[in-house]
Amino acid sequence: NINRRRVLQGIGVGAGALSVSGVLAAKAGNHGFTHGVASGDPLSDRVILWSRYKPEGNKSRVDNIIWQVAYDRSFGDLAASGITSTAAARDYTIKVDATGLQPGRHYFYRFEVNGQRSEVGRTKTLPRGSVDRFRIGVASCSNYPQGYFHAYDDMAKADLDLVLHLGDYLYEYAQGRYVNPIAEETLGRVVQPAAEILSLDDYRRRYALYRSDKDLRAAHAAHPWICVWDDHELANDTWREGAENHNEGEGDFTERMAIARKVYHEWMPIRTAAQTDQAPIYRAFQIGDLADLIMLDTRLHGRDEQFIYERDIARLGGPETFVKDHLFDPNRTILGADQENWLGAQLAASKDRGTTWQVIGQQVLMGKVVTPAVPDDVTAKMKAQLPDEYSDRLDGLKPLAEAKLPLNLDAWDGYPLCRERVHAAFKQLASNPVVLAGDTHNAWAFNMRNYQGEAVGVEIGTPGISSPGLESYLPAPPKLVSELLKASSSEIHDLDTSRRGWTVVEFGPEQMTSTWRFVSTVLESQYSIAESAPLVCNAGAKQFS
Repeated sequence: NINRRRVLQGIGVGAGALSVSGVLAAKAGNHGFTHGVASGDPLSDRVILWSRYKPEGNKSRVDNIIWQVAYDRSFGDLAASGITSTAAARDYTIKVDATGLQPGRHYFYRFEVNGQRSEVGRTKTLPRGSVDRFRIGVASCSNYPQGYFHAYDDMAKADLDLVLHLGDYLYEYAQGRYVNPIAEETLGRVVQPAAEILSLDDYRRRYALYRSDKDLRAAHAAHPWICVWDDHELANDTWREGAENHNEGEGDFTERMAIARKVYHEWMPIRTAAQTDQAPIYRAFQIGDLADLIMLDTRLHGRDEQFIYERDIARLGGPETFVKDHLFDPNRTILGADQENWLGAQLAASKDRGTTWQVIGQQVLMGKVVTPAVPDDVTAKMKAQLPDEYSDRLDGLKPLAEAKLPLNLDAWDGYPLCRERVHAAFKQLASNPVVLAGDTHNAWAFNMRNYQGEAVGVEIGTPGISSPGLESYLPAPPKLVSELLKASSSEIHDLDTSRRGWTVVEFGPEQMTSTWRFVSTVLESQYSIAESAPLVCNAGAKQFS
């Protein structure tokens, strides 16, 4: 069974009861600046500034909110300032597009209401012209009841120009579901509200809870962020007309998505379209002459429904027909035709202006991952030591491995000809494509090739902040799992299947370097960092050296 939900469900699924020591959203403060500050979507002359101010009493509106941007932390030299307002209709969140800034420099910012000041944040605009170095911190998959967000603390302390969050910023599940029982019961990391989030108030309260986390708030205050949603900000395994984790009893799907999108725009430092928070979120950013950052929405905008092996192979006529006529349907898409065309235009424009790197920020793995063949002796040993659910899982993997079918149909592997069209665009229109992905909770590096075997670019998958990975799905020694995956999947250059953390990607005119930073634990308050050996892709190579 390769149903994605089962892949991502850890050993702690269903365990744990409500802990009265859970950190409620209200702990961040009942009124005033309750959830810190954040900045995002920087351009060369502007950046989005964010905070939240909850008034005392039942006021529905707060006016005369002063915002300031300064060259120095003491705010003795202001670069920009203004007055704005907020209201209950947007959950008292504050968003300002601070303009008139200089390219490629740091700024400090804050908000003030009636003499009460927010904490001070630090941000940075994107550079123009010649750029010698640009460092991006890449994150995804932060699940509050799975453990501490130590990786965000490490990011807050790092030398970065930008944080790129590729989705699953939060999870929609109810208490006790997809949790680590130690985190939930002992550490008190219990979600609010208790039920799965469905309503406007539900989604707002879940964001408020996550933003009460000190490490997440520190990372937001330290760096500008560029974000996209994946499925859990919406509902598990979302596609454009539905989701695995949505049923008729939970109301209208379109209405639920409209709510989720509205609250995402309220709580995230993303530049929102002037007239609506329901507009597409794919967008692009220029990093001088060094790189173009092209952000895609592979989750909601144009995605066709995911296939599920156990449901669809028999229903669609057996393995051969399923693969030939359905999986490889040329009309099948993860982007939608309009987004595919937009991506091609962005790649062409980037190459035309002489940019070195085309960086594709998106949610799910593009590299090919074939179901690994687990040796019979290993299978027998695992079955003898593990619960029955793992025996069923191993039995389900075997025929897929024998047929060399993909491991995860929720990723680009479930949309192979759409991917091939994107690879063709990479080859024809891009100079040096670098794909960045989240979603799997593990660290990956791919030398991507088209079906003719030609190099088309590299991909880096970032490990999860706290969500469990392959070690909870296939609890074999991590070294063995890595060896099996490398043996089945020729595009895999490197991977780590068992640790949480984040990724540093540094771009220069001659090369791109990627390093994973793994935290030692998400279940203890103190942690250490283990850094991987750097992976290097030279400009023009389209593969790791």
